[in-house]
Amino acid sequence: MKVPHLLLVAAFALAAASPLSAKMMTPPAAATKATAGIRIDPTYWWVGMKNPKLQLLVHAPGVGTSAASLASYAGVTLEGTQKLENPNYLVVNLNIGPNARPGQLKLTFKGAKTLNYSYELRARNTDPQRTQGLTQADFIYMLMPDRFANGDPKNDVVKGTRAPRVARDSMYARHGGDLKGIANHFAYFKQLGATAIWPTPIVENDMPKASYHGYAVTDCYKIDPRYGSNAEYQQFVKDAHAQGLKVVQDIVLNHWGSYHHLFLDKPAADWFHQFPTFTRSNYNAFALNDPHGSKRDYQLFNDGWFDTTMPDVNQSNPLVSTYVIQNFLWWVESTGIDGYRIDTYPYSDPQFLMAFGQAIGDEYPKLAQFGEAWEGTEAEQAFYAQNILPPVNGFKSNLPGVLDFQISFAISDALKTENGDLSKLYHALQADWLYVDATRNVPFLDNHDMSRFYSVIGEDFNKFKTGIAWLLTLRGTPQLYYGTEVLMKNFSNPDGKVREDFPGGWAGDKLNYFVARPGQAGEAFDYVSKLANYRKTHPVLSSGKLMQFIPQDGVYTYFRYNDAGECVMIIANNTKDAKKVDGTRFAERTDGFSSGVEVVSGATISDLKTLNVPAHTAWVVELRK
Repeated sequence: MKVPHLLLVAAFALAAASPLSAKMMTPPAAATKATAGIRIDPTYWWVGMKNPKLQLLVHAPGVGTSAASLASYAGVTLEGTQKLENPNYLVVNLNIGPNARPGQLKLTFKGAKTLNYSYELRARNTDPQRTQGLTQADFIYMLMPDRFANGDPKNDVVKGTRAPRVARDSMYARHGGDLKGIANHFAYFKQLGATAIWPTPIVENDMPKASYHGYAVTDCYKIDPRYGSNAEYQQFVKDAHAQGLKVVQDIVLNHWGSYHHLFLDKPAADWFHQFPTFTRSNYNAFALNDPHGSKRDYQLFNDGWFDTTMPDVNQSNPLVSTYVIQNFLWWVESTGIDGYRIDTYPYSDPQFLMAFGQAIGDEYPKLAQFGEAWEGTEAEQAFYAQNILPPVNGFKSNLPGVLDFQISFAISDALKTENGDLSKLYHALQADWLYVDATRNVPFLDNHDMSRFYSVIGEDFNKFKTGIAWLLTLRGTPQLYYGTEVLMKNFSNPDGKVREDFPGGWAGDKLNYFVARPGQAGEAFDYVSKLANYRKTHPVLSSGKLMQFIPQDGVYTYFRYNDAGECVMIIANNTKDAKKVDGTRFAERTDGFSSGVEVVSGATISDLKTLNVPAHTAWVVELRK
């Protein structure tokens, strides 16, 4: 998520009356056999986890005044309890030893009223297709579930939710897209050449306004019922894997929605950051690593609320930190997802971020993790990924990669004006020395918070093809925003304009781009598909080394190559005039090759020493000996 647009903030503020005095939300049905009126998070757990400690957050009226006990269970011990400020909560600490077996733990809470709860310990899933992670060979398709396709109209309106209607003519209302709608189009993703799907958050967002975007969670353990159920999400991941598609889950660590059940009935006041009066973040991450910065600026960035309806979670509270970490361990083990995209990564408590990365990485070393670090410089972006920089204020990131905003900005800057500046793209890649491994970054052209790429570049189709060529041939794991491949357009003023429904995702749509794509929309899809599928069958574009040459006279050239002797040249003329390029400048990469084939058009490049590149044209050339 980006810094909130002021118009959108006003809409949120008007729509979401303060929930501070609202009644507590009715908790969802527990996943295990339980006494009515009692909820325990995590909803179940597993034997054989690397960390044997398990923190249970128990919620029931007056449970905090009760004494908890655990019936004898081999390998499991009750290590103590902790009372919280709110008597409706109790923390129970368990140790799940290596000898513990799957089964039901019998918990008793004895107070004014005795409550019994049967808590399930499960066996871990050993399916080798689960949690595969991501590599540079992958191509991520990002989408907004509510706006992509409606596969199950029966879940469009769910009784009891705070936004109980569908209105496709409103950019703030729900439109009805869901998990089944995404699954119905697995074949479309594969035709395009995508290998991974990244939906924006699919957990419950029971907010009264603009809940479709998913970034204001109201229940950490429940899929939003308008997308499907927890069981349906588990099946969704399994079915995607069976189709050769990976799944990235979009998660939010920094904040929850103001109708989250733990905010409506807080375990304790210090579970959230609060100021005497409502205080926003200053949205300035420079405060975190400014050697001359003030503590006040640092506090405002980390502790201020992201928006009026998004309470800032106090991750410096050890109980909160553990709650959040366990929740995201739970999702991986429950579903077998392949990666986490982490929203608003820099805004979370730095020490918590290190603990989170360590815990997730220790348990699931293959799981991909990349964060949103929407920053203005290469160094600032690199600060939030694993890097060669020294710790600052005690923070040393262990996040494998980040969304590569620097690449995104550089591509747009190069293409949105006539004879655009290519130096930013060159410099963005030159700064890869800052990272432990820049190939784990995720380059992209646009997303749900940004003006659509095709509009940014003036709806110039040749420039579109250049941007796609760069995206799919640079280092890293590329990400495409839904609809970019069919030239969906608009500017993010407000954001809803770049979150429109995908044509054909709803019965009765006049256009169905899943089936037929007329005119340039079809040409665009074919270009992306041809290059993406070529990339899948030619690992030199995903695992090969990269060598770039300093841009000259509006032409930018780089190579992907490997030790097996394969080499692909990417050369782009970013000017309005045709260019004659002296190819001998690239001899250290082209020596030994006599010609090439432009992989999308199939055209032969017979002379590598003199390259005549048309105006606003990018070639992806497989070199031949």
